Amino acid sequence: MTEPDNLVLALLRDMRSEMADMRANMATKDEVATKGDMADLRSEMHSLRADVASDIHRLDAKIEGVRKDLSGQIAGLRRAVVEYHASVVGHGVLISELDDRMRRVEQHLNLPPIEAH
Repeated sequence: MTEPDNLVLALLRDMRSEMADMRANMATKDEVATKGDMADLRSEMHSLRADVASDIHRLDAKIEGVRKDLSGQIAGLRRAVVEYHASVVGHGVLISELDDRMRRVEQHLNLPPIEAH
């Protein structure tokens, strides 16, 4: 089952159609709604609201789970990049330190920078 883009909007539309069905049922009775009918309608509306609130709560929990999972994946990726960098460059030497050292060697030997070639 595919979920709509906006789950809350879909739930509210379902709730509206169910309420319209209830109103249509009441209109076809050819009688005035009693206090009991109104109480039943209120009860059903409260039940629908509770269902919508429950669905929204579950959706929030799913989103939070996805957020935590994504955060864990990003942390793992960050660790992998740091470990790769350390293993490629060797013993934790940073590329910026190598660039600085190369500039000093070029200046010491009076060599033009590589960018000038």
